[in-house]
Formats: sequence, structure tokens, C-alpha cells
Amino acid sequence: MRFFGTTWVDHTGHYGLRRAGLAVGALVAAAAGCLVLRFGYQGLEIADVGGFVNILVIVMFAICSAIAFRRTWEGFGRRPADPAREDSLRSLKAIGFIGSLLAYAFRCLVEAPGEKLRRTEYETARARYEKRRGTRTGNPAARKKPKRK
Repeated sequence: MRFFGTTWVDHTGHYGLRRAGLAVGALVAAAAGCLVLRFGYQGLEIADVGGFVNILVIVMFAICSAIAFRRTWEGFGRRPADPAREDSLRSLKAIGFIGSLLAYAFRCLVEAPGEKLRRTEYETARARYEKRRGTRTGNPAARKKPKRK
């Protein structure tokens, strides 16, 4: 929601273009990340650390990316039940940054990432406000006094 301001509320201010631009930007960043990981893998090949370490690195990045994708995707739909657990998974999400970027890009194709969650919270808060506002009696001193007969 960082790049959308309040345009997600009524989809104004080039909302569609922003979503498309962010989707492309996230895909470009994921591709650049893959390129950097490729350079790192080539460095391991040059260092001749062995086949086991090469496979271990590939599996580690694949698993971390899959977990980061899933956690990021689920984070767009609901608040975490246990924030401490999400904090403990922060380093895993950092390692699997490609998965997070892909989740962000795919979510931009559907909606602004986190829009559904924010919209639900916004409408709930608005309904509570209207209910609270509607039950007020107003200023008792400003009420008109009934006429006596």
C-alpha cells in the first residue's frame, strides 16, 4: 500500500498504471536477484567447494523462496496471528527474497497488495464509526425544549 497512498480506496490517480508498474518492477527486481544469485553460484563453482554444497545452496534458496512466497501471499489477506513468529521468519524471508518479490508481482496483477485486507479493516472501522455517531444524542443543552400546554 506504500506506493498507492489513498488511491486504493476509490481507484483514482492512475491506480491501474501504478499496479502494472509495480508488477513489472517487482518482476525486474526478481530477475536481477536471480542474476545476483547466479553470480554467487558461479563463485561457488569457481571455488570448487564440492557438489554437496552446490546442491545444498540451491535447495536452501528454493525452500526459502517457496516459504517466503507463501508467507508474503498470506500476509496480503490477513494479519498474522502471532507477530513474534513473523519476526522470527524475517531472516528466512530475506533469504527467499525472490519468492517475496514474485508474490508481490502476482498480487499486483489482481489488486494492490494488501488492498483487500485494508479495505475490510477500513469498512469495519467506518461502520463502527457510523454506528457510534448515529447513537449519539447530541448536545443536551442545544435541544429544543418541548412546549408546555
